[in-house]
Amino acid sequence: MNATPLLSSLLAALAEARLEAVLIGNAAAALHGAPVTTIDFDFMFRDTPTNLRKLKAVAQALRSVVLRPYYPMSKLYRMVNDDTGLQADFMPVIHGVRSFEGLKRRATTAVVGGRSVLVATLEDIIKSKKAAGRERDQSRDPDPGTDATGNPHALTRRVADPWRHGRV
Repeated sequence: MNATPLLSSLLAALAEARLEAVLIGNAAAALHGAPVTTIDFDFMFRDTPTNLRKLKAVAQALRSVVLRPYYPMSKLYRMVNDDTGLQADFMPVIHGVRSFEGLKRRATTAVVGGRSVLVATLEDIIKSKKAAGRERDQSRDPDPGTDATGNPHALTRRVADPWRHGRV
């Protein structure tokens, strides 16, 4: 599956609503060339009343709904559109990252389908996955230059356009 059109539509809606968010998780790792796959897009954003209104506007633009699947245990906001296959998670807090501002400052900009997106650094992604301690993340290594323990290994090939190859 080519995720570029779906992510591009999401990025257009985020830009239209002026909702500032940083792409994190495996989709972000894939943009850095990591050999990972995912079925969703994860973002960190600031949890403010204004941003929640913007998030609702993004959902409306994409004909999606926003759910709180783990309420009250988590502040995760999940945007879903079953017809298009969209699932995007928006989180104001992620393990291993102290603040949105710090994550944003370290992030790089990528262009996907003609749309700009702030992408967390691979270091922040790995730190977050390790801090979360989820078993499913421990079996994946999002850093193409190291193994799960952080030791260098031979897998260093970077994919120029991981979206085109259906890797996300």
